[in-house]
Amino acid sequence: MAIRWKSKTPWREKLRRGEAKLVDTPLKWQKRYGEGKMLVPCPMDVDRTIRRVRKGRLATQSQVRDRLARDAGADATCPLTAGILLRIAAEAAEEDRADGKARLTPWWRIVRDDGGLNPKMPGGVRAQARHLRDEGHVISPARGKKPPRVRDLEGKLARI
Repeated sequence: MAIRWKSKTPWREKLRRGEAKLVDTPLKWQKRYGEGKMLVPCPMDVDRTIRRVRKGRLATQSQVRDRLARDAGADATCPLTAGILLRIAAEAAEEDRADGKARLTPWWRIVRDDGGLNPKMPGGVRAQARHLRDEGHVISPARGKKPPRVRDLEGKLARI
């Protein structure tokens, strides 16, 4: 099921907003992410990181967050913000596709850490699966509440 989000502001404009900042890791997250600095990324940084994943390869959401943190000199990246910004980058790419642009941000190459597809992306898991199949990936069907996932994820991961 695809989730639609209506907004008067174009996604491309949302992609250009904001600046990255480093903050102290919130106390409630320190058990999981450790003490130190946490990056709250900007949309363009997320978009640039996604573009590093080449055709035929994949990256997990954790890999994207880790790369963003390394580039900023942070200990971790805010997972909530990164997830929202991934969605913004994907929606902006689909706006670009509708406008006839050829070079798009390959949002479909970013999967969950277990290889699962993301229902919150444009067109839902069906659209992501279609893009991935077009690039030669094999998608295992959904099982119960678990979404479809990429088969042989470990062998397909990019180094970003």
